[in-house]
Amino acid sequence: MKKEDCFYLGKIVSKFSFKGEVLIKLDTDEPESYQKMESVFVNYNKNLVPFFIEKSSLHKSDLLRVKFEDVDSEEDADDLMKAEIYLPLDLLPKLEGNKFYFHEVIGFSVVDHNFGEVGTIMHINDSTAQALFEIDRDGVEVLIPMNDEFIDKVDRKKRIVFVNTPEGLIDLYL
Repeated sequence: MKKEDCFYLGKIVSKFSFKGEVLIKLDTDEPESYQKMESVFVNYNKNLVPFFIEKSSLHKSDLLRVKFEDVDSEEDADDLMKAEIYLPLDLLPKLEGNKFYFHEVIGFSVVDHNFGEVGTIMHINDSTAQALFEIDRDGVEVLIPMNDEFIDKVDRKKRIVFVNTPEGLIDLYL
């Protein structure tokens, strides 16, 4: 399994018991959706390695307590600390309407209500306080905040995100 065929689910953040249990900090709005998994891919030594789950349960709100098969001691669990957890893309629940996964809209065109065709989404920058569409317009980078008030419609068939940005925002970049 390659990383580009997967989505990031979370990271192993701590040991839970001396029997090899670990806590995974989930990067999701719906942690309860991931309680009954049979396996995950662990980024181990720069490879995605399948790990099978003996048992799991939610711990606090966004932590998943997991006991992996063949991870039976604190030493085994130590070896997995800070490892990232992935699942295949086809396991993502389908979103409808104007909700979308970041990876889903890469390559989509952006059309603004006032400005017209803006360009193509090359990347989503979520390292800022508010996530941003990074759009390529003929070699010029245009940044548009991913604000629900700006997004009018996501057309998955035509691969277009329709936005209505404040007047002059796009012109700042051109």
